[in-house]
Amino acid sequence: MLDKVIVGSEEWCAFPELGIPTIKARVDSGAKTSALHAINIVPFEKEGKNWVKFDVNPIQNNTRTIIHCEAILVDKRTVKSSSGYREQRYVIQSEMQVGDSRWQIELTLTNRDSMGFRMLLGREAMSGRVIVDPEERFLLGEPTTEKLKEYYQKNQEEKKGLRIGLLASNPELYSNKRIMEAGEILGHEMHFLNLKYCYMKLDADTPQIHYRGGRILDDFDAIIPRIRPSMTFYGCAITRHFEALKVYSLNSSAAITQSRDKLYSLQLLLNHGIDIPTTGFANSPLDTNDLIKMVGGSPLIIKLLEGTQGKGVVLAETKKAAESVINAFKSLNANILVQEFIKEANGKDIRCFVIDGKVVAAIQREALPGEFRANIHLGGTATIIKATPDEKKIAIKAAKAMNLKVAGVDIIRSSKGPLLLEVNSSPGLEGIEGATGKDIAGDMIRAIEKNLKISK
Repeated sequence: MLDKVIVGSEEWCAFPELGIPTIKARVDSGAKTSALHAINIVPFEKEGKNWVKFDVNPIQNNTRTIIHCEAILVDKRTVKSSSGYREQRYVIQSEMQVGDSRWQIELTLTNRDSMGFRMLLGREAMSGRVIVDPEERFLLGEPTTEKLKEYYQKNQEEKKGLRIGLLASNPELYSNKRIMEAGEILGHEMHFLNLKYCYMKLDADTPQIHYRGGRILDDFDAIIPRIRPSMTFYGCAITRHFEALKVYSLNSSAAITQSRDKLYSLQLLLNHGIDIPTTGFANSPLDTNDLIKMVGGSPLIIKLLEGTQGKGVVLAETKKAAESVINAFKSLNANILVQEFIKEANGKDIRCFVIDGKVVAAIQREALPGEFRANIHLGGTATIIKATPDEKKIAIKAAKAMNLKVAGVDIIRSSKGPLLLEVNSSPGLEGIEGATGKDIAGDMIRAIEKNLKISK
């Protein structure tokens, strides 16, 4: 009993291994695990082991003071918060100092902007070592304002380069990790902004975007929207609000919105003289026979307008099969496109990656044996390819027609020449960087520099 440390309901502690000289913690014996406020969390490998890097704002309501941390990854587990919200969190282990005592504890990493404390000390970390007097606070001392300034003045980050927000949903995606990494390498301050944590204040005088916990996002120079299809409506609304605040968006909300409307985007492309596979659209099942006939009969492709990345795509090999599928979708009030099947493409398409009006890389994608592609990429292998001048011209023209600074333009080779399949406003980087070895993420950051006229 006498060997145990007596603490109050709030205490200041330190994490020497993480470079955190002091941080205020809420001592909570009702919580099982301990939690540390962390943002920009990115897993990586070092010397054959799994690590995680993250940033800590150790002082509540102060985002200028940033400590960059790295630690070996111990685990990843689901944690249930006091409000009942379940979240997947990374778990690290680090030495904690409380008063004169030090010991190793496990910490889960999570954004605690909405909480009153940057650190929560749970009972697992206290077991056998701590006695809590809930009526007291700071029994082991409290740093003065001057001492806090001394601790953290060197960590007050001066503005370096641009402050860029990556507006997305999953920080673990290869593409998102690479963009964050590329921005940091080029000297910019990168922040991962989870779309689900953003919310808006619509006001004629003081429009605002808030982040979980009430932080106002009013200090960004640029954002990179990478909006998953299921978040298109909300993601574009947030992007539009950033634009209203005069924050540069690499792809505009209007361009993303129209690129996600398959029918409208095809009409736009046709209006700009870009060839596509013959496509039909109708509202009534009574027009099914003529719809099939107008695209050249079977086999043909049936695509749900709301489908994404190959989902909701059906190859109908016979007229009867086509009628059945079309009528089934129509009975569900689902909007569909009917498109001619390009047999000579033989399960291959060309992905041209366009950045700021230039094709920076191109790959050929081929389905795995037995995999159905239906004029659209569903996976398989990717190999580097030299796009023809006509294919590059179509890709650049398509991105311009859609008003996209960054686009993945999918083209299929046919007996009629290259035909455009689709324009993707949030193209993935893994396949194209892996096949070509090019720094596509860096090219995206450099496009922001160019458009904001930043000299390096």
